[in-house]
Amino acid sequence: MKALYDLPAPAKLNLFLHITGRRDDGYHLLQSIFMLIDWCDTLHVELRHDGQLTREDLTTELPADDLILRAARALQTHAAPGQGAHIGVEKHVPAQAGMGGGSSDAATCLLALNRLWNLNLPLSQLAQIGLKLGADVPFFLGGHHAWVEGIGEEITPVTLPPARFAVVKPTEGLDTRLIFSADDLERSTPVAIISGFAADSEQLEARNLGNQVFDFGHNDLQPVAQRLCPAVTDAIEWLGAQGLKARMTGSGSSVFAKLLQGPHEAELVEAPAGWQVRQCSNLAVHPLVGWAT
Repeated sequence: MKALYDLPAPAKLNLFLHITGRRDDGYHLLQSIFMLIDWCDTLHVELRHDGQLTREDLTTELPADDLILRAARALQTHAAPGQGAHIGVEKHVPAQAGMGGGSSDAATCLLALNRLWNLNLPLSQLAQIGLKLGADVPFFLGGHHAWVEGIGEEITPVTLPPARFAVVKPTEGLDTRLIFSADDLERSTPVAIISGFAADSEQLEARNLGNQVFDFGHNDLQPVAQRLCPAVTDAIEWLGAQGLKARMTGSGSSVFAKLLQGPHEAELVEAPAGWQVRQCSNLAVHPLVGWAT
């Protein structure tokens, strides 16, 4: 049976997240740097010849109709009759964490099925399909750390220095819609300029950003999140008590802090029961970069 196994779907961290405005249709305008990290889900995709799309949850039970199956159905409209797939999912990235796990799974699914079904669709076409599934999907398809603007569709690849981070997901999660609908959400942060961080402002692609980017800005969603979910504050304070400066990532309940690198890197103290804590490294590129032209 034709199959593709052990396909990674890495999570991301938002180094900062500024809301700079709101469109007439209600969508928020943002600026952020999305950074790929080595906390990953894993997909296994096997070819079916009966046109069926099925999913097997190998770790955590997922919703019946998640982004993986929605991505597969969207791409199947380009496939030959009878082409289907069975998708096994090892879920490790927590949900409602602000780490893009579902969007990353969808992107890996699109890349895998594009190859398994011999569709050879270009990356630009996969990104158009992905954007209809979720604003973060095109970023994961692109395969590089990125400066992201608009509603998430304006993506400029950037290069970040290697670094390690403590990432903490409290037991509680957060619903993105509750944060973005809050009356007290800051929606008018001044627009930043990417050339302020680029080592070579003449470059349009693959800008080299220095270590200062890890300290830049803030997450406009964090005050609302802390009000809605006190565990976010607990996690920030837990890392702060260990000498680490933490902030929230994305629109979920996870927080992160940059770790000091070197032989004297300290171990984190034991976390409260139910929390997920990992020490993660950022990736140079997505492991499947180049799978679509």
